[in-house]
Amino acid sequence: MKTQSSRWAKSVALIVLVGMISSCGVLPRVGPNKKEIYAGSVQKSGDAFVVTVNDRVTRATAVQPALGFTDKFKNAGQIGSDTIRAGDTLGITVWENVDDPLLGVEGSNAALLEEIQVDGAGFIFIPYAGRIKAAGNNTEPIRRIITGKLEDQTPDPQVQVRRLAGDGSTVSLIGAVGAQGVYPIERPTRTLSAMLSRAGGVVIEPETAQVTVIRGAERSQVWFQDIFKHPEFDIALRGGDRILVEQDQRSYTALGATGAQARVVFDSQTLSAVEAIAQVGGLSSATADPTGVFIMRNEPAEIANIVLGRNDLQGAQRLVYVLDLTQPNGMFMARDFSVRDDDTLYVTEAPFAQWSKVIGAMTGTLGAVGSISTAGTTITDLGL
Repeated sequence: MKTQSSRWAKSVALIVLVGMISSCGVLPRVGPNKKEIYAGSVQKSGDAFVVTVNDRVTRATAVQPALGFTDKFKNAGQIGSDTIRAGDTLGITVWENVDDPLLGVEGSNAALLEEIQVDGAGFIFIPYAGRIKAAGNNTEPIRRIITGKLEDQTPDPQVQVRRLAGDGSTVSLIGAVGAQGVYPIERPTRTLSAMLSRAGGVVIEPETAQVTVIRGAERSQVWFQDIFKHPEFDIALRGGDRILVEQDQRSYTALGATGAQARVVFDSQTLSAVEAIAQVGGLSSATADPTGVFIMRNEPAEIANIVLGRNDLQGAQRLVYVLDLTQPNGMFMARDFSVRDDDTLYVTEAPFAQWSKVIGAMTGTLGAVGSISTAGTTITDLGL
């Protein structure tokens, strides 16, 4: 009889202990469970719409950043390679058919005037020819002007004008390029791709590299790879352009029963839910509930209305998209569903994981008190 009473006491102590641990709500866990997430839905007086992902939802939410140069950038024609601008440098040679030349030295009929810089007003100065308007012209009109001004002072002068590399038409390249710096726009580097090549190309992953061109108060951005996929994005450059090459800054946050919990930067232009899960090491095989994969985001009203079949929503809406990977088409839905910037990927723990924690906590408690009988005595002593 005493033995039966002892066993009964142990059983009661065990049941009480499990109940205490289960109900106290202090067991460690990674976040809310499925029931708690659904309890926060609008349908249950919460403030978020909980939506099961299907084909219609994946189509409505498949919105990605559309990068591309505006028509103003695309329609700008290439600069003439010989067009002179303020700041450019010219090289001029004058041949004279006389023994005592006007510009050269006695015994030499050629005068070399090297590195003549076009001033801020667009003029150059040539001895005996005076100030000549150079900016806006190419080398041939300037040659004729100098010839006309000199032929009244020396018979039949022969003039050659060359445009040297100067700082009149330059662009600055910064960011993730091989060699940052200021580069002149010359015949081989009048387009964006050619100038990027001149600067050593991009030094980050090409698939997620973004190129921004700032021209005065205008700025436009394109994916680096699209410059080569779409010829119209290989725009003509203008003096003063600033070109910035940088890594795509979009990211999402992974939480819950995944291989890693972190803020993760996109590694491709588009990212599916399956790829996002894979980026953080997949689902935790020990704790994850594959029926509880959630994507949480603030959805623009125009998309939220389509997803929910409404037309009365205004402003950004909190939407929680649910993926059940155990369904026959669950993996396909996750493959087709697009993750976007600032999304939160959350995977709930399986109910079994919580039960394992209860058993673990109970076992640890029993070990601490020495035995189930001791545990029962301890509970009594505590007045619980």
